[in-house]
Amino acid sequence: MEQIILASGSPRRQEYFKMMGLPFSVVPADIDESLITHTDPFKLTKELAENKVKKVIEMTRALSPRWIFGADTIIAADKKIFGKPSSRQDAASMLGELSGRQHKVITSMALFNGQKDFIDCRSACCNVSFAPVSEAEIEWYLNTNEWQDVAGAYRIQGLAACFIDKIEGCPGTVTGLPLYDFYVMLKDNGYPYGA
Repeated sequence: MEQIILASGSPRRQEYFKMMGLPFSVVPADIDESLITHTDPFKLTKELAENKVKKVIEMTRALSPRWIFGADTIIAADKKIFGKPSSRQDAASMLGELSGRQHKVITSMALFNGQKDFIDCRSACCNVSFAPVSEAEIEWYLNTNEWQDVAGAYRIQGLAACFIDKIEGCPGTVTGLPLYDFYVMLKDNGYPYGA
């Protein structure tokens, strides 16, 4: 199989790539996410995912890479977007706002397949119902440090699963890579998966 450059330092996405047996290298795209100010969560995640791929295209231009993949995940509830918390206090505030409510998780994926000026971008969305959590439970969770560097201040694949009442849609959307959508994206773009 052909190598894919993963434009992300996300350990979760790397785990998925390993699980799928995809050969890959990691070239994190450090983009300034604050420059993108869409209020529509789908447009926001799509632009962030595309910008990560564009940045890595520029960084690796001399190598003429064939495959580059980037993704971005955010949480939205009642027209508010929850990105990565900037501090423990910010994380506590996010968890308090999500407590006892349903929210959307959107992951957008961008794939460059070597064709000049073409990046395929797709999004997946699921609904997550968060059970009511007390201040003591929030403090307990914050002490795990799982809240760091994740949208909405929680990791569903960790202890935050204790607070998730229901998920409607692909759980991989919440962990940063909806596998079915990613697999179809690879096939649609001619990636020789399994070859």
